[in-house]
Amino acid sequence: MDSNARSIAKAISYRVLGSVATACIVYFFSGDMRASASAGLIDSVVKLGLYFVHERIWNYIPLGRPKRPEYEI
Repeated sequence: MDSNARSIAKAISYRVLGSVATACIVYFFSGDMRASASAGLIDSVVKLGLYFVHERIWNYIPLGRPKRPEYEI
């Protein structure tokens, strides 16, 4: 199980990449640097929170994790 700090670090690094991509796409279509920066910032804040919640929920889903032994010595 990941710690809260690890989930936060993963969420931040992922969002930096995603927000830069969003800002570049908005700039490509609009040519407006201010609009692209605003879209990147809004995207970052909203999706950072969503990603953190997503990570925490997945800590309770056993899919793909090895089963714990029934007992340990």
